[in-house]
Amino acid sequence: MLANYHTHTPRCMHAVGDERSYIENAINNGFKVLGFSDHTPQPYPSDYTSNIRMGMHELENYVTTLLSLREEYKDDIQILIGFEVEYTRKYFDKLINELRNYPVDYIIQGQHFIPDEIEGFYSGALTYDEKNLIDYVDYTIEGMETGLFSYLAHPDLINFYGDDDVFKKHMSRIVEASINLHIPLEVNMLGFQDNRNYPCDPFFSLASEMGADFILGCDAHSPDKVIQPESLPEFMEFLATHHIKIGDNICKLRPIK
Repeated sequence: MLANYHTHTPRCMHAVGDERSYIENAINNGFKVLGFSDHTPQPYPSDYTSNIRMGMHELENYVTTLLSLREEYKDDIQILIGFEVEYTRKYFDKLINELRNYPVDYIIQGQHFIPDEIEGFYSGALTYDEKNLIDYVDYTIEGMETGLFSYLAHPDLINFYGDDDVFKKHMSRIVEASINLHIPLEVNMLGFQDNRNYPCDPFFSLASEMGADFILGCDAHSPDKVIQPESLPEFMEFLATHHIKIGDNICKLRPIK
């Protein structure tokens, strides 16, 4: 594939390696487009500090660093500036207004917390509660309907261990929304490599049958994870099982202006 839009930096406090190392590895692995989409800061109250995302004060350094590297590597690879954004009812509008002050190329949606990091639950935590599943689906679709997200990262992050029919019943609404809103669903390579609960067979079987569009994301939290899917034979089997084709992996980006 020619493009990867899901790349992090150490600012999120759970990734390693400087931006240059990610870029060099992308070039060495044949990528023509590398999008950085580190976990967005959030305009949380001053008495709360997140340990999984950059602070609002780091926005300018993130952008200026990538702008400088974009110019330096312009003859070798296209560098894009993005963010992986949590949709929240409480903080989203204020965040987007702040991001509009910077030359942001795109944002991708990653619903890690419902309704938000301070007051909610982590979507990747094991749950048997159907209400958690419903809330995840509702918030995800509400975010998709803003029209600001270029794609939905790890759409099956919700770690629901209840009845498969209940899972498919509710998750089919995300697939339907992705089709109606023309928002691709990400097949997350890091999740596969780390044997996480995603990408999962039930979801991608459902999404493939319904006719969704897909995009692959390295979700690189270290430079060595900016790799081609062909280097992961079992991942290639997963794609084949669900009739997901790779192609150039170029995504039509949606500006947030």
